[in-house]
Amino acid sequence: MINIVLVEPEIPQNTGNIVRTCAATGCNLYLVKPLGFELDDKRYKRAGLDYFPLSNIKIVDSFDEILKANPNEKFYYASTKSKKTHTDVNYPDNCFVVFGKESYGLREDLLKAHYQDCIRVPMKSDARSLNLSNTVAIIAYEAMRQQGYPGLLAEGELTGRSES
Repeated sequence: MINIVLVEPEIPQNTGNIVRTCAATGCNLYLVKPLGFELDDKRYKRAGLDYFPLSNIKIVDSFDEILKANPNEKFYYASTKSKKTHTDVNYPDNCFVVFGKESYGLREDLLKAHYQDCIRVPMKSDARSLNLSNTVAIIAYEAMRQQGYPGLLAEGELTGRSES
């Protein structure tokens, strides 16, 4: 299992989609205040559908609160400013992957302090960034792939049902 951390997320639909990704993968989700929306926002709830009961969401007042509570865990910081890609690292069980707000990303002082642990998803040089919920999904599934998809159903089966 991995832990997804959203520092000051701004767009309720992105966070709702990330709730669904975390529910489907068994990842814990940390939301760091201040949030750019209320938790009863209909766009957040619509994007998260009925996955909220399947999710483990923790709301915290600061990122430092997470760091202090998990001093022995590995942290990775997602940023377009990184030299390493998300596939260049090994994701240990219970690691944390930290994402910044949609409008700005993570603070540069935080990135500088942990630059050796910064990762990015490759993209064309003229692209500014990927959508936050897409980036979370890409990195979460890479981490889960490396861990052998623990606890996830890896095979499906046909139902015999025809839809028109």
